[in-house]
Amino acid sequence: MWFNRRMDTSLLPFFQPKGVVVIGASTSAEKLGYGVARNLIQSGYPGAIHFVSQKPGELFGRPLHTDLARVPDPVDLAVLIVPPHATPQAIEQCGRRGIRAAVIVSSGFRETGAEGAALEQTCLETARAHGVRLLGPNCIGVIDTHLPLDTTFLQPPMPSPGGIGFVSHSGAFAASIVDWARGEGFGFSQIVSLGNQADVNETDMLAVLAEDPHTKVVALYMESVSNGRRFVETARQVSRRKPVIALKVGRFAAGQKAAASHTGALAASDTAFDAAFAKAGVLRADTAEQMFDWARALENCPLPHGKRIAILTNAGGPGVIAADSLETNDLAPAQLTESTLKALSAILPPSASLHNPVDMLASASPQTYADCLRLLLADPSVDAALVILPPPPMFKAEEVAEKLIEVIRQFDKPVVVSLMGSALIEEANKTFRDAGVPTYPFPERAVSALSALHRRAQFLRRDDIPETPVPASLPPLSNPEELLTAYGIVTAPLELAHNVEEAVAIANELGYPIVMKIASPDISHKSDVGGVMLNIKDASSLSSGYAQIVQRVKAAAPHARIEGVYLQRQIPAGQEVIAGMVRDPQFGPLMMFGSGGVEVEGLKDVAFALAPLNQAEAEEMIRKTWAGKKLSGFRSIPPADEGAVIEVLVQLSRLAVENEFVDEIEINPLRVLEKGAIAVDVRMKTR
Repeated sequence: MWFNRRMDTSLLPFFQPKGVVVIGASTSAEKLGYGVARNLIQSGYPGAIHFVSQKPGELFGRPLHTDLARVPDPVDLAVLIVPPHATPQAIEQCGRRGIRAAVIVSSGFRETGAEGAALEQTCLETARAHGVRLLGPNCIGVIDTHLPLDTTFLQPPMPSPGGIGFVSHSGAFAASIVDWARGEGFGFSQIVSLGNQADVNETDMLAVLAEDPHTKVVALYMESVSNGRRFVETARQVSRRKPVIALKVGRFAAGQKAAASHTGALAASDTAFDAAFAKAGVLRADTAEQMFDWARALENCPLPHGKRIAILTNAGGPGVIAADSLETNDLAPAQLTESTLKALSAILPPSASLHNPVDMLASASPQTYADCLRLLLADPSVDAALVILPPPPMFKAEEVAEKLIEVIRQFDKPVVVSLMGSALIEEANKTFRDAGVPTYPFPERAVSALSALHRRAQFLRRDDIPETPVPASLPPLSNPEELLTAYGIVTAPLELAHNVEEAVAIANELGYPIVMKIASPDISHKSDVGGVMLNIKDASSLSSGYAQIVQRVKAAAPHARIEGVYLQRQIPAGQEVIAGMVRDPQFGPLMMFGSGGVEVEGLKDVAFALAPLNQAEAEEMIRKTWAGKKLSGFRSIPPADEGAVIEVLVQLSRLAVENEFVDEIEINPLRVLEKGAIAVDVRMKTR
């Protein structure tokens, strides 16, 4: 049996058991205990199979034992289908019998409320006391199509063998996907239903599938994450070896915690998942259909060297649809070389369109399809190809498929097919599937799959993320400016004046011109209440301005506590951006960059990423925003120092990782000059 020491050996019996016992097997065809026993037998599982029931007898030609202790060896995996209250005792019996893995199919635990949660905790404590690993409860079990093994109660037949490993938090969703996949014509390597995850969770399963030689791509249906930081670290390692796709549901959950900064207010929990997936190299799908569209392409296709796509079609309309989809998926139409255009012209009729998309017209024969695709794939300006095949009016679609497959096998470039239609393309669909060529009913889905291949290739070319830094041994610094200075971030110190006399003395020390800002713990947006005054050039203007600013704020916010006025040396003009961090409870420090000043919440021009950041990740954050793009200059806006912004983001991420007492920190604005960047206003929230 296959084994790899990098996998947690305690999980091995779930996938490579020497013997399986069904505890709660039933002779009644309407009971789950019957369905599990049936599937275990029909799967062709080569190990020992045992049944335990309350009543003696026989099931599928095998004895029904009434005592687990009398079940003969070998047996190292149990499937429990017993009432919830009887489950802890069944787990204890498994431990005493030497069984080290158990699938709890039964429901009635945490999903039912407090009483069920307490019972689930008892199951977990019992399992740990007896060295038993648990899958579930409230799950459908495990399928391995290559061993083969089926511990579920799903309607047969078992899924076809394939290269997609599928892990699902939802048993019902997994069951539906299994049936849908039969009609779609693709298979799986392993399927795991996690249920309530009392013990084994999605991160554990990632590590297992990473070591499975039959799994080429991992698909995750996620409703939550058990341990965010552990998930990111494991997924980052796995995705370097195998593609990982996640469908994370619950994007718009209500009840976000109140935050003291713009960064916290804009960083919804789903934003943290986006950042976590990006850090780990996990492709996030928007729909179940999209997840498996991508999975089939990643399972079967080589990766492209770039984003230049050739489109080959016998119909103009679908070709235009495909061309439009390229831009929305961050791909580009390939600019065909003159030699390719000349060769196409010699093959196609005069009225055909030679420029990408290549429209061969409805009369295109199977050989024409093959010859044109060969020319396109041989063109060095083409990284991948999309073939669009509605039912040809004069030929059978399967004849075209056979000719195309011959060409596809000659090149190490990805080719996907949009096979449009229904009854007239059934045989062609089967032909492509048998050859491992992914097909899609519409061009948009095919282009989306090509985009997944391109993003996967980009990720593998990216430098790996540095390990989390070791916390620095700095003295405790509670002052935001001091903390930033310790990490090399230039600040413009704020000095608090409680009265006019103190203000004049501080200004004389800082030097004019001066900026004044109201000091109040109750006011987040100072400019909204007239709490900011710029370009104060002398003591006289400062004295009168102090009274004015306090008076304006009291009128606009009569209940706000006013501690005085902050004074700051006025910084030269430049571009204003925001850089911040909020500590996510699951994933840790979440970095933010975007348009700063008063624009931040209005424009919501922001990007997020998980700390720690390397230079490439900081650059990527900047590129995602208008604030970042205009750093290179735009119309009347002079260029500013992008390198300084990158350095601030990298250092701010180090600060966040190394100082866990900081929950939020925000620089708004970060004034970016022609040379350098200065943190003008800094807010920090600590524990």
